Amino acid sequence: MTAAEGLKHAARWRWWEGALLAALALSWALLPKQALLLNEIAILALFALSLDLILGYAGVVSLGHAAFFGFGAYTAALFAKHVFADPLTGLAVAVAASALLGLACSVLILRGSDLTRLMVTLGVASILYELANKLDWLTGGADGLQGVVMAPLLTPFGRFEFDLYGRTAYAYSAVVLVLCLFIARRLVHSPFGFSLQALRDNRLRAASIGLAVNLRLVAVYTVAAAMAGAAGALLAQTSGFASLDVFDFHRSADVLLALVIGGTGYLYGGIFGAIVFKLLQDLISGWTPQYWNFWIGLFLVVLVLVGRDRLIRPWTWWRRRA
Repeated sequence: MTAAEGLKHAARWRWWEGALLAALALSWALLPKQALLLNEIAILALFALSLDLILGYAGVVSLGHAAFFGFGAYTAALFAKHVFADPLTGLAVAVAASALLGLACSVLILRGSDLTRLMVTLGVASILYELANKLDWLTGGADGLQGVVMAPLLTPFGRFEFDLYGRTAYAYSAVVLVLCLFIARRLVHSPFGFSLQALRDNRLRAASIGLAVNLRLVAVYTVAAAMAGAAGALLAQTSGFASLDVFDFHRSADVLLALVIGGTGYLYGGIFGAIVFKLLQDLISGWTPQYWNFWIGLFLVVLVLVGRDRLIRPWTWWRRRA
């Protein structure tokens, strides 16, 4: 099999991918009362997808991915409030602004160990958090940016208002998620994507065979920042609000937990992880509002100790290892 045939084989669509996209469309039609929760899942899935590009494929660990999420959220909210309320235009501006921020911050992850990158990325998110807090004349500070009213979503299929039920919001977020998934899928199944996996496994060896390691890291970090900014923009546009919470550490922690649950390095791990994490959060918080963090933490401990595959297939628990 030639290299071109191998790439073509890896990029072909599987039946379960089509089933997942069909389920996404059916969920909008069959679960109208759960549209707000489904919208949150779609946004977290897009956020996790962006992190998986740098963590699962390039091996760049980050504790401050919320920096791009929050920057996209504030950019979209400020643009809608002061410039133009069209959601698609605001989304494009937020994506471009987040990509530029990612490009500027990418130089910080080119050198150092994984621990260094953890601290640097966390520091960037903390700086943006404090800037948003201090620039209260622009961002609203601790009170958040209020009064963000989005214009109706204009598409070739008609005019759709953002309402309290969240159906338009969910459809909007789901379409953006699918588009970004197509882009990410095309990226990782290209020669560029396979070169990312090579430098993830051994950066020194990748450089020794002539790969431009730094340029590839800058490129994928910029793309991931743009997608994270898109997720933040969707949150601000569909909720009509942006607050300091979008820069908070728990945003970066939640998206990491989603990837831990779903798995890294195959794009859909973030999507499946976001579904499980949000459903657990919704169900357990409804059952025990005060202690839902404990039960999610217990689930993660069991997941790590037992293993994802064995947890999904419990009949293998007592099978002896060869």
